[in-house]
Amino acid sequence: MRFKRITAVFMACLLIIPTHLVSAATNESSSDGTYSEKSEVVYATLNANGDQEEMYVVNSFTVDKPGKMVDFGPYTSVGNLTNLTDMKLKDNQVTFTATEDEFYYQGNIENKPLPWDINVSYKLNGKTVSPDELLGKDGRFEVHIDTKANQKANSNFFENYMLQISLPLNSEIYQNIETENGTIANAGKNKQVTFTVMPEKEESFVVKADVKDLEMESIEISAVTSSMSIDSPDSEDMTEDMKSLSDATEEINDGVGELNEGIAELNNGAASIQEGSASYKNGINKLANRSSELIKGSKEIDKALEEMSQSVGSGSNETNVGELKKLQKGLTEIANGLGETKKGLSDLKKQYTKAYDALDKSMAAIPVGDISDDEIKKLKASNADPEVIEKLIKTHKAAGAAKGTYSSVKKAFQAVNPTLDGVIGSLQKMKTNVETMADNLGKSLDNMNVDESMKKLQQGLSTLSSNYQSFHSGLVDYTGGVSEVSRSYGNLHGGITDLTDGTSELENGVNDLHEGTTELAESTNDLPDQMQTEIDQMINEYDKSDFNPVSFVSSKNKKVNSVQFVIKTESIKKDDDKQESKEQEKEKKGFWDRLFDLFR
Repeated sequence: MRFKRITAVFMACLLIIPTHLVSAATNESSSDGTYSEKSEVVYATLNANGDQEEMYVVNSFTVDKPGKMVDFGPYTSVGNLTNLTDMKLKDNQVTFTATEDEFYYQGNIENKPLPWDINVSYKLNGKTVSPDELLGKDGRFEVHIDTKANQKANSNFFENYMLQISLPLNSEIYQNIETENGTIANAGKNKQVTFTVMPEKEESFVVKADVKDLEMESIEISAVTSSMSIDSPDSEDMTEDMKSLSDATEEINDGVGELNEGIAELNNGAASIQEGSASYKNGINKLANRSSELIKGSKEIDKALEEMSQSVGSGSNETNVGELKKLQKGLTEIANGLGETKKGLSDLKKQYTKAYDALDKSMAAIPVGDISDDEIKKLKASNADPEVIEKLIKTHKAAGAAKGTYSSVKKAFQAVNPTLDGVIGSLQKMKTNVETMADNLGKSLDNMNVDESMKKLQQGLSTLSSNYQSFHSGLVDYTGGVSEVSRSYGNLHGGITDLTDGTSELENGVNDLHEGTTELAESTNDLPDQMQTEIDQMINEYDKSDFNPVSFVSSKNKKVNSVQFVIKTESIKKDDDKQESKEQEKEKKGFWDRLFDLFR
């Protein structure tokens, strides 16, 4: 009985004390109150695809002076989370009386868009599946999460807030979890996949796993201002490395510049070789083409000498002076023919000598020796263009081949001039002999022993004809050799032309390479400063320490210290599990629990 009395007294006290407190609060707060700062926590629920469903905001005030206060927001209803005093809501204006140091109230909102457009989609065994069809399924499961700016909301939050997205996955249901841009951490027996979205960024994430009897907890998304100040890192060592890289690039450019100059000189030398080779080829071709004319002229001289010798040998004592004068004239014409032939060979000798000297000097300019394997390895390790290096090696080998071919035929080229000198000397002797015979015949026509003179003349002509036949045979052999040299040199000249084309192409390639290394050297010249500028820009991009928070619910609200977002998607569970979860949440999250959560 006594216990019942104590209980009744205690209950009466409980009923009296709040009433007394409310009455006291009402009397004390008849005047306007003030607060130093306000905070907002926005709670939003999404369906399993990310579409917005419900939203409410918990507002907290740090009270300086108790009394009547006003807040703003497009609420559909409000609830006091601090005490039992009434609150009024009219025309998006909330009026309340705050007595404690901290005052909390909840405002429910409809149709106010979040700053982020969040889309969640699902795939099972490679096929897109709606959330309603996923429950209890097995297979390879994928969750796709896309975030972007919501154009219908205040852009301040997208530009200055950082998102953290968490997926709690039951280890008994999910195996072989994979993701590229997130982190996978242990959360007791389960796994938790977390993604971060920086301010002003739109991202897409994918989580893959093997699933059995599929169920899925809510995806949790929190958003807080990225207001931490980021200190600039010590980049001195890095800038020194960049300076070394810049210097090395400049050295490479200088080396390529020297290579370019060397290749230009090589190309000029090859062009000189090609020019000298072309002159020689033209000269030897002219000489070969004139060979048939030389043979034909020499054959006519040989035939004339033979006919004259036979004519004089078969003549009688009745041979008159008129016939001898014709003979004298014929000898003079032969001497003149021999003179023209000698002159033609002398001109050819001059052209050949000039062409041969040019060719010999050009070939001598080609450096002796081959590129070793070690030198090739060093060249390939120089960071030069591999295609240019291959062209350089091929050109060097072509130049060496041309020099080797020339060395093997040089003796034949050197033998041409002495042979020409011998032929020209023989022609000069024969010309002199024929001229002497013609002069002596003219002097003795008026007073001579015809028979005796004819015998001597016949002997001289016979000897001359015989010697000329030997000369003619040598001339035929010589012209045959010239023709063979002309044909063979065509192949050598073709190789020299290919060499010149190769060095020209190589020069163009190295010139392009030098332009590229010059551009690279110029672009990396201030690389350390560029790198420091990039670091500063990156830090400035994510340093939001100068951001001043604004109210999410109304621009009329002042002294806003912080705004946070807590967002959850609908879970994919069996109905009884969902109901049990909601009941447990209601049991666990009563009025005072939710109030205490704000202090935890």
